[in-house]
Amino acid sequence: MPRRRTTSSASSTAPSAPSAPSSSPTPRNRTPQPVRVRRRSFGDFVKAFFAFVALAGLVAGVPVALALTVGWPLPGGAPSLDWLQREITVETFLHILTVIVWLAWAQFTACVLVEVKAALSGAGVPGRVPGSGPSQLLARQLVAALLLVGATAASLTPGLSQLGQSLEGNQRPAVAAAQQTPGLFAQQQEQAAATAGALAEQAGQAGQAAARADGGGSAAHGDTKYYRIQPPEGRHHDSLWEVAERHLGDGRRYKEIFELNKDRVQPDGSRLSEASLIRPGWIMEMPGDARGGELVEMPDEAPNVSEQVQQQISDYARSGDHAQGGGHAGGGSGDARVSLPEQRPAPATPAPAPSAGQDHATPAAGQAGASFGLPEALLAAPLLAAGLLGALGRRRRQALWQSALGAVGGRRGMEPPTPTGDAQDVQDALLVGADPDGVRLLDRSLRGLAASLAAESRALPVVYAAWMSGDGDLHLQLAQPAGKPPAPWQLGQDQTFWMLTRADAERYEEAETAAPYPGLVSLGTMDDSRLLLNLEAVPGIVSLSGTEADRAAVFASVAAELATNGWSDRMTITLVGFGDDLTPLAPNRIRHLDGFEDLFETMSAETRQRRGALGAAGHDSVLTGRTGPAQHTRWAPHLVLLAAQPSDEEALRLAELAADAGRLGIGYLVGTGGTDLPGAAWEMEITGQGRLLAPLLGLELDAQLLPVAQQRAVVELFSDADPEHGSDGSGGSGNRPPFLVDVSEQGRPAVYARLVGTYEIIGLDAPDGDRSAQLHEALALLLLHREGVHPRVLSSALWPRGVTEDVRDALLDRLRTWLGTDPDGGARLRTDATGRLTLARSVVSDLDVLRSLYYEATQGRGAGSRQVRGRLLTDALVLVRGPLLADRPEGRYRWLTHEIIDAQLPLLVADTGLALCEFHLERDRAEKAIEALNAALRTAPADERLWHELLRATHATDDTDRLRALAADLIGRSGARGLPPRTEALLDELLPTWRDGAAAAG
Repeated sequence: MPRRRTTSSASSTAPSAPSAPSSSPTPRNRTPQPVRVRRRSFGDFVKAFFAFVALAGLVAGVPVALALTVGWPLPGGAPSLDWLQREITVETFLHILTVIVWLAWAQFTACVLVEVKAALSGAGVPGRVPGSGPSQLLARQLVAALLLVGATAASLTPGLSQLGQSLEGNQRPAVAAAQQTPGLFAQQQEQAAATAGALAEQAGQAGQAAARADGGGSAAHGDTKYYRIQPPEGRHHDSLWEVAERHLGDGRRYKEIFELNKDRVQPDGSRLSEASLIRPGWIMEMPGDARGGELVEMPDEAPNVSEQVQQQISDYARSGDHAQGGGHAGGGSGDARVSLPEQRPAPATPAPAPSAGQDHATPAAGQAGASFGLPEALLAAPLLAAGLLGALGRRRRQALWQSALGAVGGRRGMEPPTPTGDAQDVQDALLVGADPDGVRLLDRSLRGLAASLAAESRALPVVYAAWMSGDGDLHLQLAQPAGKPPAPWQLGQDQTFWMLTRADAERYEEAETAAPYPGLVSLGTMDDSRLLLNLEAVPGIVSLSGTEADRAAVFASVAAELATNGWSDRMTITLVGFGDDLTPLAPNRIRHLDGFEDLFETMSAETRQRRGALGAAGHDSVLTGRTGPAQHTRWAPHLVLLAAQPSDEEALRLAELAADAGRLGIGYLVGTGGTDLPGAAWEMEITGQGRLLAPLLGLELDAQLLPVAQQRAVVELFSDADPEHGSDGSGGSGNRPPFLVDVSEQGRPAVYARLVGTYEIIGLDAPDGDRSAQLHEALALLLLHREGVHPRVLSSALWPRGVTEDVRDALLDRLRTWLGTDPDGGARLRTDATGRLTLARSVVSDLDVLRSLYYEATQGRGAGSRQVRGRLLTDALVLVRGPLLADRPEGRYRWLTHEIIDAQLPLLVADTGLALCEFHLERDRAEKAIEALNAALRTAPADERLWHELLRATHATDDTDRLRALAADLIGRSGARGLPPRTEALLDELLPTWRDGAAAAG
């Protein structure tokens, strides 16, 4: 079972004596300073007066005015049939309007009663009056303005007065109030809670000063005080830091409480071993100068405490001699803070032996040894690498398809540019480090959970973090218990953990639901478990301290993963203070702002808009909105990454802005040089050794980083893949294949592999033994990458789960022996100057020949000779025998999902067929053109250009029935989607009556 760590700073710090709390060192994390809220002004009383007048006029004045002026509009008795035949007069319309006004008054009055009840009871979100909309919003504002300014505003909202007793250690009452109540009323409650909290703090400080003046710093046993850890309220949980801050006046004195209670048996039989791990119902002995209404001195002096709790306190008081000093102190975090989940025990039955040819080790073992110069940061970031690799593949495919529309034959961009230098190393690192299966399972698991909860009419729970363990299990850490999870999810180590095993996740299928937690982002690893923090669920700001360079590496990693991850749909990522532009990674998601003022203006407007939208929709948070009918179009997260340290004034403005961000789907990650950022709910520090520390969260991670050199190389890969990058409007170099073959009779290769269609190898004997499949797969990978393949890329392609170096080297030796040598004695499997594996020019594939024939026909010898062009294009099309590696075994060649050859080959075949069709139509050989197009369609059936040329070639035969049959075939293939607009326009031109046939068929 993984060991739960304590922070190094805490473990090395001696506990402070109660008599000298100021001497204790300040931990890295501090409870955030509350945003100061102004006191009631004369304007507030004016607003309250007008609110009272408006409420009195609308609730009492409207019915009185109606009764005096119009009277009761409804008839006094049951109407007869003659009533329906009466003439409609002006008086009739007045009666109808009066009924409407009465109904509107009744609805508004109901809204007022609902809002007043919610405000007086402190129940949180008021109920919705059906069809109210703006009426309830108006009632909410009027009631809030009236109740807030009263002398007993805090007492009228008991729910608010209790918020400070159970909030999470890093979140103050103002923030909690804003999170629990949507709309404008949340702002009013926030001010009321802050005012009440300030008065309570002043009273506590006065009482503490009086007690110290009376010499109460050292209490006798009879005056010993005890505190019972409170159950969670809302999203927030009790913590030793908060208990110390409320009752001792300084959160840093949590160590004194910890030392008094360490290792003492609690009522549930467990013991306090770390300050960050406390549970509701536990009893804490407090220092003698503790003050506050929640403390009890002796059980018989606590009339409001049940007899059971009194007995527990009495038993706990007698166990004081068992407490021992020393030990390790963590941060003052509650159970709902991010903590490492307990792992499942190892299975008792032995794991199945690997099948023949499937030697594997753990990924860690497989990556042991030298990295061959590859960036280690990306090798250790599997989810980030998978997201970047998938996004890069999509960008390259998009470039191919866009360039395919440029021209028929000789189009630009046949081959993407081959990366070199740092970009090549980064691409190899992405191929080695990527874990697409992990991304797929995470995405399906989260969407499946959302679908299951929606089917049970349950709301999505607030998730602070997700842990992906080394064995593939997924643990979600909830902000508060949310009951039993839907199957196949299980409860984890306690009520705030939901767990899904990898085996159960494998059975999930695609779910048509919105991504429930798109704000999850990897921060690093701890005890072989990877932490993903849900940035949009943090109740406030997440601050990151450390040197500027170290912070930049964390920010770049977070931004890149958010921009390209596979478990989100739509989101906006706003970057401020980033030196290098990351927009090429995801132009539709990322936007850069120049400075804080632009950020504040933008986010103020969006915060108001989201708050109003939630209030109008009746949602308490974006999570409830994501399960509604508009889940795919609304409530997308907006994550703000502020790398530049804000000034003191800017930090206060940002803290006020972020106070209500958690429920609005807005997350803030802010860089700071120190540890005193106002409004920071969670504080982290990145060290020069790559450690991410968060003492109050109980975390000490190996941070996930993207250093500046690798960041630039990643951006270069995406920029080079842009369809507009380097386009000069001419063909040529972009069409030249990376490896040209001598297509003459003298250029016969020594080894010839057929990849297009069934995989066959000519010129080599079939390898013996159980390594044949791996040798064939390795050769195919090398043939598709004539520029060279890094040994670790080859290793990760053949053994996705990892493999030891000796197994990999043994396979390479077999491959080298199998391929043999050329007549000049040179090995056909070679290693270039960069350490990458390459093939000799005597080893050729049919794909190499196909590319070379097309290039020679359109830009080489065939460009100046029509006869040569026709022969080369015909020879090229004959090579096409089906899709790439048509008979590949199931479970192998999974690396092809990272390639774009599956998009290149159909386009190459389509270009060849179009060029040969054009060649034949120049001589009016329509049948030959149709034959060439049909041959190309067998490999590229979805290419619209081929169908258009087939329609034109068929039209050239002057056979109307044949053209009509082709049109009917196209209509049948289109299905419910219908024909593309350009195809319809072409049919209108060639066969004006085609719509009549389509209507008859329909």
